[in-house]
Amino acid sequence: MKLLRDTVLDPFLLGIFAVAALASLFPATGTAEDVLGWVTRIAIALLFLIYGARLSPRDAWNGIKHWRLHSVILACTYLLFPALGLALRILVPGVISDDLYTGILFLCLVPSTVQSSIAFTSIARGNVAGAVVSASFSNIIGVFVTPLLVIALMTTTGSVTIDPSSIIDIVVQLLLPFAVGQLIRPWVTGWLTRHSAPTKLVDRGSILLVVFAAFSESMNQNVWSSVAVWRIGVVVAVSAALLALVLTITWYGGKWLGFAFEDRVVLLFCGSKKSLASGLPMAAVLFVGQPVGLIVLPLLIFHQIQLMVCTVIAQHFARRPESEQSPVGSVAD
Repeated sequence: MKLLRDTVLDPFLLGIFAVAALASLFPATGTAEDVLGWVTRIAIALLFLIYGARLSPRDAWNGIKHWRLHSVILACTYLLFPALGLALRILVPGVISDDLYTGILFLCLVPSTVQSSIAFTSIARGNVAGAVVSASFSNIIGVFVTPLLVIALMTTTGSVTIDPSSIIDIVVQLLLPFAVGQLIRPWVTGWLTRHSAPTKLVDRGSILLVVFAAFSESMNQNVWSSVAVWRIGVVVAVSAALLALVLTITWYGGKWLGFAFEDRVVLLFCGSKKSLASGLPMAAVLFVGQPVGLIVLPLLIFHQIQLMVCTVIAQHFARRPESEQSPVGSVAD
């Protein structure tokens, strides 16, 4: 009951609902939409610069060489999710239409999120170094793996092409700022240690920007008005059940595999997420001539549910006493 009360009154969660409602009523269009896109990119780059500045080279190296954790997360993203997506085929056509099922299966094939996975890991005081490596690597290989999975598991029209700029964007927007943060660390780490507010602002601000941008995009494309309300309700229920199942498997699976608490947090957040930022451009290329709006609708819904649910989980973990943190995998300076 205390967790429920704290969740309902949590300012951050209330902020997510408020931003989603604001974007639904006043979506960014035209120049405002372009500005929002650039502001979001800058916020994400700043987020990674701060993470790079906060992490010591030793902790960063520990994150890179933690191959066992990264392997499990990739297995969740590209093996567990697709298997569950294929199993949901039994809902067609009685419960879900073919187009919406195509969207549900597609969401199971896209990479994990980057900025929100890392931000939630940071809020929950998990292994941020491990989250940076896992989330970034998932997106890099996802540029190749997701189209291959779509070709293998789904029927698409048009030619499937991989835009090299996707890899460049990941390097420029994520890995480069992180590397710069590592370089300037000797000069800024003391200030960041003494002042936690800027880091929290960037953590939470980047998530709020992603939510606003996602809802603006869906409103501008009239996604919500192109399908019956009851079918949206079905997709919401299926998405929530899918997320709950994967969250359960990743959390207790991490315990069964003997991961430290901080690594289980990484597995929980990185292994259960799906990226809207990566999924939407891929859908536009892979589903030429098909109802892309309906196909990406499940991804839009799943993305919002995962942000709200993971906000609750991250805030809950953030309130745990310092004494409960494991000495292994800590990223604190």
